[in-house]
Amino acid sequence: QAQLEESGGAVVQPGGSLRLSCATSGLPFDDYAFGWMRRAPGKEREFVATISQRSLVKYYADSVKGRFTISRDSDKNMVYLQMTALKSEDTAVYYCAARAMGTSNQPTLYDTWGPGTQVTVSS
Repeated sequence: QAQLEESGGAVVQPGGSLRLSCATSGLPFDDYAFGWMRRAPGKEREFVATISQRSLVKYYADSVKGRFTISRDSDKNMVYLQMTALKSEDTAVYYCAARAMGTSNQPTLYDTWGPGTQVTVSS
């Protein structure tokens, strides 16, 4: 049974940095693309970043481009989201998601999801 579990969420000041981690199990890691999504209070779930198998393709939502970096580690079966220059509007629950096909910026196309981790950007 495929499982994803996020960690690393915290309260951080504006301008700060944070790294989210996603531990995966029960799926052939190298065959899956992964994405990070988020849901802010009172808003719809939205795409943040995605990475293809073997890290050949990465792309980002315009709102995080240049500030966030997605990566993956096949030795550890882990996916990461490095976040810098955080803003209050980045406050949300962040989810790791897996997709057996290629990358996508559509959250509904992801097969497996973690429970999420809370990121709060506040002074």
